[in-house]
Amino acid sequence: MGVIYIMLAASVVVAVIFFIAFIIAVRNGQYDDSYTPSVRMLFEDELVKDKSDKSNKSILTKKD
Repeated sequence: MGVIYIMLAASVVVAVIFFIAFIIAVRNGQYDDSYTPSVRMLFEDELVKDKSDKSNKSILTKKD
């Protein structure tokens, strides 16, 4: 029965260590996405064209 308490305490300590490491990584900007904003402008025109094509098609169908 004593082994369960030791394992429980060890798992809580390990969980706290991983949580602290995660908080430190977030504060240091480890998970900041610096790549997507620079690439987003390359694909933005394609999304706008698709939306405008759909709106033009819907306007054409409404007139018919």
